[in-house]
Amino acid sequence: MMGAMKHKNLPLVLLSFLLFSSSVKAHAQTCLTASDMDAPTRSALEAAGKRYFEMAARGDAAGMKQNSIAALAADFSGVETAVKDNQSALAGVQPTLEPPFLLKAEGDKPLERAEFLCGVFSKNGQTANSAAFVIPNLAPGSYAVVILGVPGPKAKTVSFVLQQQGAEWKIGGFYVRASQAAGHDYSWYAEKARAFKAKGQDHDAWLYFTEARELASPLTFMYTQKTDKLYDESQGARPADMPAAGSPTELAAAGKTYKLTTMFAVAVGDELDVVVKYQVASVSNTDETFKENMAVIHALVAKYPELREAFTSVVARAVEPSGRDYGAMLPMKEIK
Repeated sequence: MMGAMKHKNLPLVLLSFLLFSSSVKAHAQTCLTASDMDAPTRSALEAAGKRYFEMAARGDAAGMKQNSIAALAADFSGVETAVKDNQSALAGVQPTLEPPFLLKAEGDKPLERAEFLCGVFSKNGQTANSAAFVIPNLAPGSYAVVILGVPGPKAKTVSFVLQQQGAEWKIGGFYVRASQAAGHDYSWYAEKARAFKAKGQDHDAWLYFTEARELASPLTFMYTQKTDKLYDESQGARPADMPAAGSPTELAAAGKTYKLTTMFAVAVGDELDVVVKYQVASVSNTDETFKENMAVIHALVAKYPELREAFTSVVARAVEPSGRDYGAMLPMKEIK
């Protein structure tokens, strides 16, 4: 069903659409919060989440594979990598177990777009304990989402999507996401974004709001009151010339015009960098591509000097049609 998934969050469709869709298809997709489900079910989900977390913390990818659904076990390399990459951060940690969710998808074939509304929604949207899940191509069955918080200087969330098979809850997805970046959580980035917006630095504001949303959600397909509010707030800061999926923008640099496809923030240790990706015909000539990367970096900062205040370095990645890319980084202090 699902593997070890990485970035980035998709914007939540309008709540009114979700509510309408849910009312039409209520028979096909239902969700129970922890307070709605019976005590044995909740206990079983919490126990499974703790057990699988302990396996990940021990680096026991083999044990996790044995306890996974067949579709995930058949392609387990992503989970193995995620376990290996995060074991040191999980070992010896006492996680905080969040209230689980129980999702039920009915029917006799996969749902192209399964939408689950969990908990109580008001006329203004989500409430403090509600959540929405939007999952594509979901096979009929009973699923659960169990989330554990990992405290510390490199705080994370570890999430399991479980599928019920007989009396057992098997692993259908394993996700580890940072809940801090460069030493700060989502609320810090949101406050900084508001400060940038107040100064008219909309590019900085948009990038920081986006980072705040990333840190606020443990799953890319999960939406809460917190993430919905951040999304709504960020729309007021989105510059018209910011590249987005399917909508590149142009940047003149060194006598050429480049098509920028995306920009986003990324934490490297205690520093926050901005990454820009752009289209090229080929990255085979790395010397030439490096020069183009440098030209794009200088032109980007010249066009948006506000980036100097918000980021430590700029990373430019040239991407050819095959998807192969070549990147280069330049510290902001070296960009004249």
